[in-house]
Amino acid sequence: MTTRTHIRNMLAITAMSFFGAVSAAGMAPAVQVKATTEEVLAVIAANNDRQALNELAETKIVPHFDFKRMTQLAVGRTWSQATPQQQQALVREFRRLLVRTYTNALASVRPDKSSVEMLPTRPLASEDEVMVKTRVVESGRKPVSIDYHMENTPEGWKVFDVTVESISLVSNYRQSFKTQVEQGGIDGLIRALGEKNRTLRGGGAPGRN
Repeated sequence: MTTRTHIRNMLAITAMSFFGAVSAAGMAPAVQVKATTEEVLAVIAANNDRQALNELAETKIVPHFDFKRMTQLAVGRTWSQATPQQQQALVREFRRLLVRTYTNALASVRPDKSSVEMLPTRPLASEDEVMVKTRVVESGRKPVSIDYHMENTPEGWKVFDVTVESISLVSNYRQSFKTQVEQGGIDGLIRALGEKNRTLRGGGAPGRN
């Protein structure tokens, strides 16, 4: 399995459990978590077309992600070598990539055959960070553990990494980005992200080499 395909599969799985995780990080009651999850699954079931899924991603997912921190973690030590303009471009293109890939991933969610179990939230090293633990149970498949690493920011709880069965989404991108930087520098990575986004915008399948 290629790194891109693995990332696509991770996003397809996390699409099921993210919505409940956000409520859990805000210490909302379990009934609110359940209601939020059911609401989103109902939208997917009724409007499984690209426009509806894109709107769903933009309104329900994007506001809860810290794309700048995710980009910084994914780029790694090279981030400090980038100019402010390059950093802005990296965040912009990485955000577009995640949103477009996530939109495609939502199309594979089977709301009629899936459920999300909320597990106890765990504190992280920083007092402002927690790991929201969930488990996706889908008919005919092995349950999948998904953890959301979240930080309490002035704008509320924000996701800065997602792990699926202990495999980090950010770490997967870090290896891919490292290769791009070695081949073409920071500008080469920006160009590669832009090209991938144009492919996805044109209807290309995520994860395809």
